[in-house]
Amino acid sequence: MAADETETDDAPRKKGILLPVLVGLVLAAAAGVGGFWAVTSGPFAPTGGNDSAQGADADAPPERARPELDDVAFVPLDPVVVNLGSESAGRHLLFTAQLEVSPGDASEVTHLMPRVMDVINSYLRVLDMRELTDPRTLTRMRAQLLRRIQVVTGDVLVRDLLVTEFVVN
Repeated sequence: MAADETETDDAPRKKGILLPVLVGLVLAAAAGVGGFWAVTSGPFAPTGGNDSAQGADADAPPERARPELDDVAFVPLDPVVVNLGSESAGRHLLFTAQLEVSPGDASEVTHLMPRVMDVINSYLRVLDMRELTDPRTLTRMRAQLLRRIQVVTGDVLVRDLLVTEFVVN
């Protein structure tokens, strides 16, 4: 008699599970179709697709907008050699970089170069050998140095910091 009760208890549960599973499958299929439409021809579709390339220029590659290269100037920084501390047994870091600025701002940034070099030296002195062995260090260091340089020079003068040498010996 106990076996008859368990069979009747399981049967209603199976019917109750079937409806939500079917509704979930239908909604998932509708979401997939809607996502495909949105990406291919809807609001997220790429613009300037095949409509402009219908004529004789169909084989030509699409033109890309070129950035203005004339309004860029580079201010070289003096090479910085930093002792990596006593625990690294006389190892040194050689760091050379350039600052990307507007041509009109190059003289202003050059005028502030002692402050920039002070910020760079102060930051590089606290690095230790463990940090320099991490492959992500250069990216993190560039971001940290650029932000510190922008604090010293103002946010609008320096666009980017380009590292030209980063040697640990």
